[in-house]
Amino acid sequence: METARVLVAADKFKGSLTAVQVAERVTAGLRRIVPEVQVETLPVADGGDGTVAAAVAAGFERREARVTGPRGETVTAAYALRDTTAVVEMAEASGLQHLPAGVFAPLTATTYGSGELLAAALDAGARTIVFGVGGSATTDGGAGMLAALGARFLDADGKPVGPGGGGLAELAEADLSGLDPRLADVDLILASDVDNPLTGPKGAPEVYGRQKGATEDDIATLDAALAHYASILGPDHAKLPGAGAAGGIGYGALVALGARFRPGIEVMLDVLGFAPALARATLVITGEGSLDEQTLHGKAPAGVAAAARAAGLEVVAVCGRLALPPEALGRAGIRRAYALTELEPDPAVCMAQAGPLLERVAEGIARDFLS
Repeated sequence: METARVLVAADKFKGSLTAVQVAERVTAGLRRIVPEVQVETLPVADGGDGTVAAAVAAGFERREARVTGPRGETVTAAYALRDTTAVVEMAEASGLQHLPAGVFAPLTATTYGSGELLAAALDAGARTIVFGVGGSATTDGGAGMLAALGARFLDADGKPVGPGGGGLAELAEADLSGLDPRLADVDLILASDVDNPLTGPKGAPEVYGRQKGATEDDIATLDAALAHYASILGPDHAKLPGAGAAGGIGYGALVALGARFRPGIEVMLDVLGFAPALARATLVITGEGSLDEQTLHGKAPAGVAAAARAAGLEVVAVCGRLALPPEALGRAGIRRAYALTELEPDPAVCMAQAGPLLERVAEGIARDFLS
């Protein structure tokens, strides 16, 4: 019998294991049952947090820059570079992880640091930038990002408006003439797993504002401010898929930076070299912390499964918790899913013991699919 060649292409288990650690634990469990199994690991991400780490695991160089955090403080943010391609993750500069526990700034949080991070990638010689957007603390329509890249947003007195989405209510003039000229020669790919418009019932403030600490009044304020901002910069772009990504930073990238939107997992699979890895495999293992309804809408496991199914390969998934019925998994191209909660029903213990439990799950996969 031919030796099995397994490709482990899973996302992180948020809060417990990075994508790299998931791959290591799955590999260890498989080899305990089938020592001779060939395993190739390709940690994946869908444009949200963990995207830079996945690129670094695939051979990109990790670079760091000191930039402005969402509340105006200085933070260290990483991006990834290989030749002239950079992977920039907006959450590294403007993400929720930079806010102290329980402290939010829904009206004033800024994406200025994301613009500084893009500038750092340009300084490093990037000509193609994959801009992963997700996990943001911000709802400023990308105005802060554009300001860091040379745009000016002025009130009726000709003074700069305040930071964050709240300040955009005072916007009278947007001057984009000072934008970094290098942007015109860069292929900027907006990589996101959400396709929301900028405003309205499916827009950034209404759908994502609450998780950033916004009250109902704040949401109304931000929606009106972003609509006003879009009326000045260009209302048509506000309706485009991805405009509402990461508090509207997608809109800023689309309307002013010439970005093109692509589903994050598709972009990342291209960048990470998934197709050649897939060609070497006989079985694919994917997964993430929670396999649920959201997974089916552009998350990493769904993208991996779709590509593997198109190549005629069987796919199994690992997860912390499983909230999808077998028929939904089947439609997504996943033959079977293995959840840590099947071994340990207590979610807190599951999170704390995710590594050892995942090894045991992988042993089960080896018995079922490789023995």
